[in-house]
Amino acid sequence: MNLHIGLAPLISLLAGILILAMPRMLNYIVAVYLIVIGLIGLLGGGRLHLT
Repeated sequence: MNLHIGLAPLISLLAGILILAMPRMLNYIVAVYLIVIGLIGLLGGGRLHLT
């Protein structure tokens, strides 16, 4: 059984949960999210393959 999980949706989900849990940290969470998504896009590591 092969399971293909996109890395970007997992990071988005984590960022959303953190924003709900700690709304005062919104600026930092969004900044880190944008940096990580940008690095994933540049490096081409958009898919995590689990077998």
